Formats: sequence, C-alpha cells, structure tokens
Amino acid sequence: MPLLIAGSIATDHLMSFDGKFADSLVVEQLEKLSVSFLVNDLEIRRGGVAANICFGLGQLGLAPVLVGAVGEDFADYKSWLQRHGVDCESVHVSDSKHTARFVCTTDTTMAQFASFYPGAMSEARLIELAPIVERVGAPDFVLIGADDPDGMLRHTDECRQRGYRFIADPSQQLAFGEGDLIRQLIDGATLLFSNEYESHLIEQKTGWSAEEILDLVGTQVITLGKDGVKIVAKGQDPIVVPALNNVNAVEPTGVGDAFRAGFLAATEWGLSHERAAQVGCTIAAYVVETVGTQEYTFTREEFVARLGASYGDDAAAEVGKYLS
Repeated sequence: MPLLIAGSIATDHLMSFDGKFADSLVVEQLEKLSVSFLVNDLEIRRGGVAANICFGLGQLGLAPVLVGAVGEDFADYKSWLQRHGVDCESVHVSDSKHTARFVCTTDTTMAQFASFYPGAMSEARLIELAPIVERVGAPDFVLIGADDPDGMLRHTDECRQRGYRFIADPSQQLAFGEGDLIRQLIDGATLLFSNEYESHLIEQKTGWSAEEILDLVGTQVITLGKDGVKIVAKGQDPIVVPALNNVNAVEPTGVGDAFRAGFLAATEWGLSHERAAQVGCTIAAYVVETVGTQEYTFTREEFVARLGASYGDDAAAEVGKYLS
C-alpha cells in the first residue's frame, strides 16, 4: 500500500560572505540599517521535510507519494524527485506564488542573515487527501509533517474522518504552535515523531504528561542526536538504539528527515521497531556526512554492510532481503 508524505517542499539558497557582518554594522545606527554584502558563492539545495523524507524512501526502493504545495518553479525539482522514485503527481501547483524558499548568507564567524518565504506552502490547506487516495489506493500511512498549519490540521482531520492511519510529525511547527494546535495534530496518531527537545515541548505546550501522550498515539519515536533513538510504545519496555558507528559528521541538516525515511521503509517491510530504528540511523549517517539534504548515495551492498557493522549480522541479513 502507498505511503503519503505531506509537508513542506522548499529550496535553500545559501551564500557565504568572506568577512564579518559585525565590521559593517554601526550599533548606534541600527534603526537605519541598510547594508549590502558581496558573497563568494551560491549553493541552491533541495529541501523541505516532505521532499527530504520522500527522497530517502525512494533511495530505499519505495515509491512514496509527495503531498504538498509548490510554485510553477518546481519543474526541475519535480524531475529530480521523480528520477529518484517519488510520485509527484498529486503535488499542488500554485498559479501565483513561488515554491517556499530559505535564503541565507553566512559570514566567517557563522553569523547569519536569513529569510524564509513560505510562498506556495500556504496553499497546502487547499489539498484534499481523498482524490489522492482514489488515484493511488488506500494508504498504509499518511505522514503529516511540518507545513502550513491550516494544511496540517486539514490533513489530520481528514485522516480521522476517513479512517486513514496517520503519523504526527509536527517538528518545526512546535516552536510556533500553541497547545490547542499541537493537541489536534497529535490526538489519534498511530505514531508520533519528535526529537528529545520537541518531546518536552509537546508536554509543556499541551499540558499532557508523557503517559497521556502515549495513551493518545500508541508509539512515540524520539531521536536523540548522536545518542541514537528511543522508542516508547504503550505497554512495552522502551527500546534504545544507538547511532551508527564510525560516522564522519559534516553537516546535520536533513538528518531527522532521513531517519524518518529509514524508519518508515522498514516499517513498510514489516520489520520490528528496533530494526526500523537501525535502518533509520544508517541512512541518517549518509546525510550527516554530506552537505545538503538529498546529495547522498549508496549501493545496496554498502548500506547493508554498514548497518551490519554497527548492529550485527542478523540485522544485516534481515534488512538485506528488502533492498533491491
């Protein structure tokens, strides 16, 4: 059965300034700030949580369905995703707005001037899931990731009404959302993804205890950065899976999205939560070792060997059956 992955689709425009912003700022005149910096380079990277997750699923041999809103400038990005196994036929294309864009300039001290343009992402609220399901078939899961808040609510409500199993993954929206929004996005989910900080933020903003959250979602997957991942399921002992061994970390952007892709792929294969976390940690290592969220590659043999080196021969043999 198909996997529907709903969430943001964006491009990142990243520039580097060979100097210090502070040298061009006059503290007493900040209210009249008007400066320009000559940058050395420009990198345009593909991003957005839904697109990143879909790319990872495609790398593992699945054919996820991308659900999100973009502008007419999405053509090249769409071709890239389709070449990597992603179904983009249900992506909503705005006739008036550009695809969401993050523009950032970084100086030699790692100080940044950045802007985020949501653009077409705000039209995610116009997307109905039922026509997508009619086209591709009943979904195994609908993952609802960070996106336009009204769009996230619409997808969540529709999943409840139509009986689609959904995965709550509010991530970046937790910092901006109030307790009522977060409660609506989580209640009834089959699974909840978060990192350790976000887990505490959910409890703080909703007023729910960890036990009450489990009563509502059944299973919570909490990523722990370099310490791996913890899986807490109602009525079961927690499972802690360490991060992959021998990782040469370069840049962390997109690591959480890649983990989700690996976890979902293994879940689709019918593997245990422990195996799913091991697959997630393995693909996450490839992302943290590259610059960019969709720049990594691996062969089946490399992936299985690397997973086995950290998690054992049994894990490698079990996962290897499903990688084509």
